[in-house]
Amino acid sequence: MGNLEMSTGDMRDVIRLLTAVERTPEQDRVLAAAREQCTRADARFENEGVRLDVPVAQALEDLLEGAPSADEGPGYMYAFQALVAVQFSDTCDLGHWNRPSWFHTVDDEMTRLGVPGDLAPASLLFGGPPLRLPHPGDAVPRMGTFPASRAAEVVEAYEAVLDRLDPDVRETAEVLLGPMRDEAREWEAAKAAGRTEDTLFFWLH
Repeated sequence: MGNLEMSTGDMRDVIRLLTAVERTPEQDRVLAAAREQCTRADARFENEGVRLDVPVAQALEDLLEGAPSADEGPGYMYAFQALVAVQFSDTCDLGHWNRPSWFHTVDDEMTRLGVPGDLAPASLLFGGPPLRLPHPGDAVPRMGTFPASRAAEVVEAYEAVLDRLDPDVRETAEVLLGPMRDEAREWEAAKAAGRTEDTLFFWLH
């Protein structure tokens, strides 16, 4: 169904760019890169014979104007992801998933064993963007955001139940557990260095 990726960065930079009345030169540079990515996305869809009611490049301009021209369409999700991609870290590949609904099955078992619902995989991965966007319509793309400061909570909660999980569920939990361990360490390092990479961004496409 789609590839799952994770990246880290400062989501405030993305929101500032979307809401800026007058952009800084750095914001103009970032926006130019995002526009280029949106144009490439539209070309890819055209080559694949996929027609979007609102093209990705147009969706980006709609978001910048604060006035989406449609109530539904995946173009807006792709446009928002483009803004994230040009400002966040390189992506961590979390694999190809044929059934995103599987993560809800994983949630059910993990929460039954005591993992808080807001830390369960589907809640992390598919919680949506940090602002209201038109509904994508189909099952993908999907996105989620999670505070980097809480990565250690995820690690603690998952490790507490790992030995009691069904093998297939455990395998899925471990796909997330490794990167979350890394992010928990990175968050502590970022705080010590005064950096602001405060958000984990998940993207299934």
